[in-house]
Amino acid sequence: MGGGTRPQFALTQMMNIRVNGDGRTIDRPLISVADLLVLDHVEQPDMVSVQLNGRFLDKSAYPTTHIRENDEIDFLYFLGGGSDR
Repeated sequence: MGGGTRPQFALTQMMNIRVNGDGRTIDRPLISVADLLVLDHVEQPDMVSVQLNGRFLDKSAYPTTHIRENDEIDFLYFLGGGSDR
């Protein structure tokens, strides 16, 4: 017996996180905050502040900050407005 190949299986690592208080399972082994903003279809990520485990992140850190199992992420949208007086 020779020349046989072993079957290859794609192993997908699942990661459990909380986004804005809701539990979520992500099927990626590595995801950055910037990736999560895209995955969540955030239309204006430059207008969103992000808290990771209760700490605010600097926007410049979004691409390099990776989310880990059981992290809690909050997207905070600041709306401007004023009085009509």
